[in-house]
Amino acid sequence: MTSDHSSSSTELSSDGNKRVVVDVHSHVDESKTSSSLRGISSSSLRANSIKEVEFVESKSKSVKFGSNRSRGSGSMSTSQKEISDEDSRLIYVNDPFKTNEMLESASNSIRTSKYSVLTFLPRNLFEQFHRVAYVYFLIIAVLNQLPQLAVFGRFASILPLTMVLLVTAVKDAYEDWRRHRSDRIENNRTSLVLVNNSFEAKRWKDIRVGEVIKFSANETIPCDIVLLSTSDPTGVAYIQTINLDGESNLKTRYAKQETISRVNDDEKINGVIKCEKPNRNIYGFLATMEVDQKRVSLGPSNIVLRGCVLKNTSWAVGVVVYTGMETKVMLNNSGAQSKRSHLETRMNREIIFLSFFLVGLCSIVATCAGVWLRRHREELDLMQFYRKKDYSKEEEDNYKYYGLGMEIFFTFLMAVIVYQIMIPIALYISMELVRIGQAYFMINDDNMYDKSSDSRFQCRALNMNEDLGQVKYVFSDKTGTLTENKMEFQYASISGVNYDGEKTEFYEEQGGYYAKVDGLILRPKMKVWVDRELVRLAQTGNDTEIGKKIYNFFLALAACNTIVPIVGDTDDPVEKLIDYQGESPDEQALVYAAAAYGFMLIERTSGHIVIDIHGDRQRFNVLGMHEFDSERKRMSVILGSPDNTVKVFVKGADTTMFNVIDKSMNSDVVTATEAHLHTYSSVGLRTLVIGMRGMSSHEFEEWRSSYESATSALLGRARLLKRVAINLETGLSILGASGIEDKLQQGVPEAIESLRMANIKVWVLTGDKQETAISIGYSSKLLTSKMTKIVINNNSTESCKRSLEDALNMSRKAISSGESARLLALIIDGTSLVYILDSELEDQLFELASKCAVVLCCRVAPLQKAGIVMLIRKRTDDLTLAIGDGANDVSMIQKADVGIGISGQEGRQAVMASDFAMAQFRFLVPLLLVHGHWNYQRMGYMILYNFYRNAVFVLVLFWYALFTAFTLTTAINEWSSVLYSVIYTAIPTIVVGILDKDLERTSLLKFPQLYGAGQKQESYNGKLFWLTVGDTLWQSIVAFFVPLLAYWKTDVDGSSIGDLWTLAVVFLVNLHLAMDVTTWNWIIHASIWGSIVATIICVIIIDAIPILPGYWAIFNLAGDGKFWFCLIGIIVASLIPRFVIKTLVQHFRPSDIQIAGEAEKLDDLIHSRNEEIEMNQLHR
Repeated sequence: MTSDHSSSSTELSSDGNKRVVVDVHSHVDESKTSSSLRGISSSSLRANSIKEVEFVESKSKSVKFGSNRSRGSGSMSTSQKEISDEDSRLIYVNDPFKTNEMLESASNSIRTSKYSVLTFLPRNLFEQFHRVAYVYFLIIAVLNQLPQLAVFGRFASILPLTMVLLVTAVKDAYEDWRRHRSDRIENNRTSLVLVNNSFEAKRWKDIRVGEVIKFSANETIPCDIVLLSTSDPTGVAYIQTINLDGESNLKTRYAKQETISRVNDDEKINGVIKCEKPNRNIYGFLATMEVDQKRVSLGPSNIVLRGCVLKNTSWAVGVVVYTGMETKVMLNNSGAQSKRSHLETRMNREIIFLSFFLVGLCSIVATCAGVWLRRHREELDLMQFYRKKDYSKEEEDNYKYYGLGMEIFFTFLMAVIVYQIMIPIALYISMELVRIGQAYFMINDDNMYDKSSDSRFQCRALNMNEDLGQVKYVFSDKTGTLTENKMEFQYASISGVNYDGEKTEFYEEQGGYYAKVDGLILRPKMKVWVDRELVRLAQTGNDTEIGKKIYNFFLALAACNTIVPIVGDTDDPVEKLIDYQGESPDEQALVYAAAAYGFMLIERTSGHIVIDIHGDRQRFNVLGMHEFDSERKRMSVILGSPDNTVKVFVKGADTTMFNVIDKSMNSDVVTATEAHLHTYSSVGLRTLVIGMRGMSSHEFEEWRSSYESATSALLGRARLLKRVAINLETGLSILGASGIEDKLQQGVPEAIESLRMANIKVWVLTGDKQETAISIGYSSKLLTSKMTKIVINNNSTESCKRSLEDALNMSRKAISSGESARLLALIIDGTSLVYILDSELEDQLFELASKCAVVLCCRVAPLQKAGIVMLIRKRTDDLTLAIGDGANDVSMIQKADVGIGISGQEGRQAVMASDFAMAQFRFLVPLLLVHGHWNYQRMGYMILYNFYRNAVFVLVLFWYALFTAFTLTTAINEWSSVLYSVIYTAIPTIVVGILDKDLERTSLLKFPQLYGAGQKQESYNGKLFWLTVGDTLWQSIVAFFVPLLAYWKTDVDGSSIGDLWTLAVVFLVNLHLAMDVTTWNWIIHASIWGSIVATIICVIIIDAIPILPGYWAIFNLAGDGKFWFCLIGIIVASLIPRFVIKTLVQHFRPSDIQIAGEAEKLDDLIHSRNEEIEMNQLHR
């Protein structure tokens, strides 16, 4: 449907489902320079009752900087337009000196590290001092250096902060050293560079733009190059991009004919390339090259990117166009990010409050001290504990007295130093130790161990553990992350007959079909389950009508592709395996299927193919081929058969194939095939329709003339080629259809369902075609048949704006009418995102995406993936997680709050850039729902407990100051003050933070909804903080005033009552911790009760040393019954309110976690009773 204005219509798709199509037509020139022979990926049909709303544009537009351009994309690049001088660079082939005189190009040295020797110290300290507490302790350490304020030793005051900073700096330095080592290894690799007409080895970091390099099979390309020649006479090179995008399938790249001959004839290589300046668009390339005064166009099929590997090609020669940090893959690397835990960021808010609270306490002490000094100003000269005047010298002098104002000021600063542990620096050390312990258990969790790759979970960043328990959005790559990138042929519909019957792995009971060639047995590397009836019919040949249809169907599968057969050895020297390598896994599956039914592709060159058809080797000339693109959604090949006939075979998506099939010839077959396609798609299979027609010599000559004219055009080449293809692909006779299963990784559908039940939104961001992404969406259960799909494919800002407005209106109506947002799915392509991201349309996209349960972004460039992540991060406080396996996922992984790399057989870039790494997507479930929940719950509790633990101690010191003339003297021994945060109370906190479990693994996996506790911040929030503050105030009052009142007007000394306060506070905080422990084990028992015992021993030892104050105090005090009464009374009175409130809340307003915990206890009780009954029966 084409019109000059926006219009809509309702049409019936091939599966019988209604699709609402809003078509915005704007006439814009379109083009794309590409001569590569592309593969094709099918689209799956929509299952019954699926509603789909598309917002598309019938014409495409030129590309903005950084936009996504993919193989076969319907949105063409600007090859038909001249590149302006300001947006281009000139590269003189084989003349790097002249080239680099004209432009300021980067060296080929790369850097992925964060620091240098000069920047490490300032940058690392700057990052560490983002922690507010560190700034506070730095101020305290500086104050303690002043003689008037030296409460503690100068060195002792600096040591704690220095140790914390040093440990973190060493950890960061080690991580960055590993990056430097990786960079050094990469930069010092060598490649062959043309120097004085001979190729010499040169280090990668020394390669310059304009140089000609030669690389051999299985070598990695060191920079972005334009191909000049290859070992193939036609200039074809097969490239593996596994390090770039995680895909192991081979891609085809081409050298221009004008340069092939010069290299092969050993002529001097020269010429001038005018190309676009370095940009992030890994799917596009725009350039022209002048050779022998002839100008040729260059496109994405002529450039090979850094990190790709040459395969199945002996050698290739190319000229360097982009180097180092200007290469496309490095421009898409946003660099190592400094990440901090969300919980730690929120903790800064409470740290600031505690700072104000501390200032308040110090102000009270200082103010009261000033009042006291003024009231007793006449007594200060000779007062025993003050001594304003110094009479030790001949002349009377002031003794450590600076006037009332300065005395108040110094008292304030001294109070800050004395009460400094209100802000717990020990908390940061405890957090690091707890994270190490948690990481140990995550790494050694057998539920996240992959046997096939012998890979365990990797914890690469130790400061993000608790964030795993608060994730709201998961952004996932598709290829290699959700899928294994392996397709399996399942069903075939041929001439209206559905072959989905009994399957067998064998062909004539011989273990699969094989061909005999020159005394060798050739077998396909991958076996395919085949339909017994179809095998029998395929063997009958093409003498019968059904035999002809089957023959042509499998001939189309074997021939209409760009698959390259590669022969490999086996243990038997007579038997060889054929491995079918190609750009598209769909094509691989189809060719393996054809081989399984007796149509084995055994040879391919640029001009012909050889197929073994049931033992008969036949050669077919490849007279022409038209690549797949997302507008036609078809691929076609023209074959010259051995009987001198010419046939056109076409395969493609059903939505476009039925438009070019002549339904009048085979209406019954078309109807039956449509029904079969609907059946295939309803079970999540990817579908393709295959058609063919004969071609007369006159038609062929017309096609060849048009094709040659189109390929030689400098401007509008892709548009002309598309027109030639459309004219060729008409009047087809339907052969049949295929159903292919895209092999998901094990457990992906179940994992996505668990994540969805945990209220985690899963978005898929992929560079693949829209049809492929949708198909995977269904097979992974991300998309369901009840969902309404909102599809946005546009090529201008205005059309994107209209589409978003229409989609928003539709979503609002759906929600207002009672339809759940869980039934909306947004599908948007990278071209649309070019005009939406970083514009005023971002807010509309965010609003629309927020209303949808699922978002699929197709054909997106790496930086667009990062842009989508930032779309959420900038507008919500929700925590994001990105997971991927390829270099194109690095930016997304680094921008997300939590980045996870898949450590499978793909490249290592994603893993190196990640915070965590694992082998399978399904491991996300135990990682988030189990370890994430535990880590968040433990860390949240530990932070609040540390605030409480230190504040109780500080407040006891504060209350004491109010009764000692505000002099900041303390009854608690200095050694006990030091040991309080080291021995008395530190170890139980760390042990509980590592080992305690509020719920068992089985409950967390059985009820994914429990994960919501982290998303709702139930373990650490403002309400809990203020409750902790109130509880702390109460406990400190009880701990201080009970002994004070009990020993009021007695002759007990300060050291004795100080020991009582020390023991009371230590007993109190440890029993407080014990009340909250859920899962007891011997280590937790040992840490809590051991700390109490250790405190008693330490107090006894300290009081047994004669030179220390308070000698023998504890022995005198413990002999009095009043001491034990106070100790027990403090514990009971302090903890009763907490116990009562906990009991009432758990009884009347229990949380989901508490309910699940009670259910666990009930299950354990029932299980133990059943075991007891069984044991009793045995005894009988």
